[in-house]
Amino acid sequence: MNFEAMSEKATLAELGRRLQVQRLNANLSQAEVAHKAGVSRRALQNLEGGRIGTVSLLIRVLRVLGMAQQLDALLPETGPSPIQLAKLKGRERQRASGRRKNPTP
Repeated sequence: MNFEAMSEKATLAELGRRLQVQRLNANLSQAEVAHKAGVSRRALQNLEGGRIGTVSLLIRVLRVLGMAQQLDALLPETGPSPIQLAKLKGRERQRASGRRKNPTP
């Protein structure tokens, strides 16, 4: 699926649908998952419906469904590039340099 081409609303709807499929495959009701995750059933309904949700809610639900490890695929840990390593001389980068905007006339 090409998430790059999808709107934010469509992406949230697809993620919610996938969570619902995982929950149903685990043979768990919304009430069970909500209780185990420590969230309201309505919050879970909203998440599965592609509506408002938080990252915290998503993490809680993924843990209940045994899918928290999938977060590593979402945002894999990467190190600095070899060029950055050479510039930093072994130190860890602490901040971004930022990009300077060209002044407009």
